[in-house]
This record gives sequence, structure tokens and C-alpha cells, in this order.
Amino acid sequence: MEFTEFTEFTEFTGSAQSAQFGVRGFEDVRLPGADGVEVAAWVGGSGSPVVLLHGFPQTRLMWRHVAERLAAEHTVICPDLRGYGASGKPAATGPEVYAKRTMAADVVALAAALGHRRFALVGHDRGALVAFRAGLDHPGAVSHLGILDVVPTLDMWDVLHGTSAAVGYHLYLMAQPPGLPETMIANSADAFFGSFLDAWANDPAALPPGVRAEYLRASAAAVPSIVADYRASAGIDVLHDRADLDAGTRLAMPVTVVQQDWGARLGYDAAGLWRAWAPDLDHRLTRAGHFMAEEAPDEIAATVRALLAR
Repeated sequence: MEFTEFTEFTEFTGSAQSAQFGVRGFEDVRLPGADGVEVAAWVGGSGSPVVLLHGFPQTRLMWRHVAERLAAEHTVICPDLRGYGASGKPAATGPEVYAKRTMAADVVALAAALGHRRFALVGHDRGALVAFRAGLDHPGAVSHLGILDVVPTLDMWDVLHGTSAAVGYHLYLMAQPPGLPETMIANSADAFFGSFLDAWANDPAALPPGVRAEYLRASAAAVPSIVADYRASAGIDVLHDRADLDAGTRLAMPVTVVQQDWGARLGYDAAGLWRAWAPDLDHRLTRAGHFMAEEAPDEIAATVRALLAR
């Protein structure tokens, strides 16, 4: 397998400032996912493998700081999820195309193609939901599981109620039937996606102008697939979670969850929700904002190392 040395971010930013976004020592690969959809990823470092999955409205770029910190001890793989960034964006011909089960299978296929049948997996936001599903569906492949700032899909819908649910208005918007959400978001893409970058960052300096511009560009280019990803979480993903909960399926590996204190704000026991799914749980709160991998990369890298030591 041939790899192309990845030293600049030109392909993704198209910007004269692209060199500052490069993750030094990493290579850019493109490999087929579970059903042939191309998955783009960075690969770097050496040692036991760790896969890092990005969140919304972001790409693998969000891991640039953490990836470099972990690469001294681990082989680090940072994909763009299907439907995001430089990965393939298949048409949503059915709910299974962007089901977290399908997206998790992409990750397992990517890691296997790189020679890793077993790996640690860490996800943020949407990527954490994919990681959660991978842990349930592929316990033989996922050795350790890290989750940043989400609760499982089934629980997410249960904890949003009354006026507090306004914080998750985008979940309800993108749950609507195809057509209107895509049109509304595409017609105001920068305002829509930018509002989350502004509202969810405790430290706006962690998202410098060039990085912010790249997130907006990548998200505007992926509106139909991003909406399809969210729409799946209001349908097929809930069905899969409910089936596992009813069957008693639990996460068999060590699990670390790092969250803002959303439970206190919205009135639920976040650690308790996760403990129902993960018997071997380390639940931590952070002072960083939602974009914690960029706001507090030393903390997140140290947390991943502690998870892998369990």
C-alpha cells in the first residue's frame, strides 16, 4: 500500500495558510469502507493503534493537536466520517446509509485495511456516537473506548424535554423528512454551522480563523449527508440502541467518558446514564468547552493515555 506524505492542508483548505494546519509526520490515505464508500484518513506515529473520530460541525482537523501528542507512543488514525470532510458522501437512499452501525463498520474496515484488527477508539460528538455503536457491534475489534461530550442516542432524546430541549433545536430540525432541512441549512450554511462553533467553544481562540473557515467550507459542501447522519439518529439509530438495551448488550471494554456538566444543566445523571451501558466506566467532567480536543489537547491526550493503561 502506498501512502502520500501529508505535509500541507492545501487540498482541504485551498488557503495560503494551509501549511499551518498540517499534522507533521502524518500521511493521507483513502481506503474503502464497509460498503465501498471511500474513507479519507490521516495515519501517523507507531505503536498500538488508536482511532480518533471527529464531531460536528468538524472534520479530522479537530484532532490535529491530540494526534501529534499521541503519535509518539501510538499509531494514530484520524478518519473523516462518511458524509464529512474528504470522505465519500453517498446519497441517503435508505436510513441504513448513515446509520451509526454503517459508519462504525466503515471504521472497522478502515482499521483492518491498515493492518489493525483490534484498536482503541475515541470519538467526539457525532464521532462518539459512531464509536459507541462500534463498541457494541464489534467488541472483538475495539479494545478501549473513549467518548467526548455526548450521551447515547437513545438517552439523548430522553433527556431533552420542555424548554431545555431548545439547546438541541438542530436535532429536531434535521430529524424532519428530506427536503426542508437541507434547503434551509444550505441557504444559510455559514450562519447555521458557525452558530455552533460560536456557542459551543469556551475558548474561541482554540478555533482560529483558518480552522473555522475550513469547518464552514467542509460543512457547507456536505449539507445533505450531514442532515442524513442526524436524521438517522432520530430513527434507525434509536431502534438499534433500544434493541441492544432490551437484549442486555453492554460495552465489554474499558470506557472513559469526558463531558461538560450537561447533566447538572439539563437535570439528568450523565454518569448514571453511561454506567447503564458501560460497567467498566471512568466518567470525568471537564472545564473545557464542547471542542475540548482543541481547547484542552493536553488534558484529552492525557485522558486517552490513562484509558489505554486500563
